[in-house]
Amino acid sequence: MRRLKILHRTYYNFLGAVQLEPHRLLLRPREGPSLHIELSTLDIVPAAQIRWLRDAYDNSVAIATFNSSTTHLGIVSECVVQQFDERPLDFLVEDCAVNYPFNYDAESVEVLRPYLGGPSLGEQAALGAWVRRYWHPGESVQTYALLARLCAGINQSLTYQIREEPGVQSAVETLARGAGSCRDFANLFMESARFLGLAARFVSGYLHAPFEDGRSGSTHAWSEVYLPGAGWKGFDPTSGEIVGSRHIAVAVARMPEAVSPVSGSFFGPVGAALSVGVWVSDQ
Repeated sequence: MRRLKILHRTYYNFLGAVQLEPHRLLLRPREGPSLHIELSTLDIVPAAQIRWLRDAYDNSVAIATFNSSTTHLGIVSECVVQQFDERPLDFLVEDCAVNYPFNYDAESVEVLRPYLGGPSLGEQAALGAWVRRYWHPGESVQTYALLARLCAGINQSLTYQIREEPGVQSAVETLARGAGSCRDFANLFMESARFLGLAARFVSGYLHAPFEDGRSGSTHAWSEVYLPGAGWKGFDPTSGEIVGSRHIAVAVARMPEAVSPVSGSFFGPVGAALSVGVWVSDQ
């Protein structure tokens, strides 16, 4: 078991006094068999009324409501988690899904339908050509081995870059540019899995990647694929590896736009300076 401390600071400085509309915060890690939350605090300036809820994806969402105008917004989330996912390859896939291609059973299809949508007609040709570099129709291959191929393929054939601008590139745009951020790579992997008829979803969270001082970390994005018998299994195409103890999931969704850590609006002078800092350290 590993204990990790996650400190996520978000600051906005506005050009003048503004009135903040309710803000939606996705900052609390997803608990489950491999992760327990030991401590969690959320401090917001100016003072806000906080209401917690579970959304349709079972993410923990904080809705912050403000009553006063301000020139500054500060959001500080601090968590201490116990991480148990130290053997990510310790899972079993049902016999019917060990080899690809396979079909989900009828009941699963009804639940997984939102995660099974393929690319638009305009993107099918380009995405299909890329996927066929790693799998040819008619080839029988172990399902996990195929997903590992796709994951490693993105890592090895594309260039990682830090993108400060908001939004996520489409899968075809990432292929055309030959480069992208972690969220772009996660989206490409997700769309590739869906192209193959597999249920996939987008995941946002944190990555524990310490330097010598042991205090480094970052926000991160990856994808999960539903494998019968194993459940949702994570793949990180940025590093080319299966998701394990270095990854702390915060939110999952059908599309990347739904898992922004902080979202909201304000009334007042246009323009704001944003500063974000994330630290993930051993405890």
